[in-house]
Amino acid sequence: MIERIIGVFRLDADTFEQIEHDESAMPQAAMIVLAVAVASGIGGLIGALIGDGNAIMAFVGSVIAAFVGWLVWSAAVWFVGTTFFEGQADMGEMLRVVGFAYTPQLLGFFGFIPCIGWLFSLAGWVWSLAAMVVALREGLDVDTGKAIVTAIIGWVVVVVLNVVVGLIFGGLAIAGSLLAG
Repeated sequence: MIERIIGVFRLDADTFEQIEHDESAMPQAAMIVLAVAVASGIGGLIGALIGDGNAIMAFVGSVIAAFVGWLVWSAAVWFVGTTFFEGQADMGEMLRVVGFAYTPQLLGFFGFIPCIGWLFSLAGWVWSLAAMVVALREGLDVDTGKAIVTAIIGWVVVVVLNVVVGLIFGGLAIAGSLLAG
């Protein structure tokens, strides 16, 4: 697994090709998403503690959002890539390569460092986006242009879903507060 993580950081196409075809890599992909989710959850927890928010809910929400995002982004890029760009992949392959493409987001763990922490988070997101393009190119067997468009469309789907879910849960929280008192 360590070799694959290094390969992802190097944006090595052969690494993603191996991940795509290795059905036993699904637990590894899930562990990476979990590690990113926990790192994000810790950031949410610290932010809630500083901002006097509900730290436990912030942590749990971050973890759930990471897994839902993984599933939704994988499904979206699978659908777009196979439907519009004639990519060749199944959902398992997409879950594996997309999960591993999350690896650079582990840099976000260092986001708590005062003054420069945001640079780690930003670098993780940009690097992860580059890894996503390589993952989709190899996972769907399409060219780089199609992989970029597929990644962008998948990202838009995830953002829209996050906004909708946020509005729903925010509305429910406000309604609950109004009813409680």
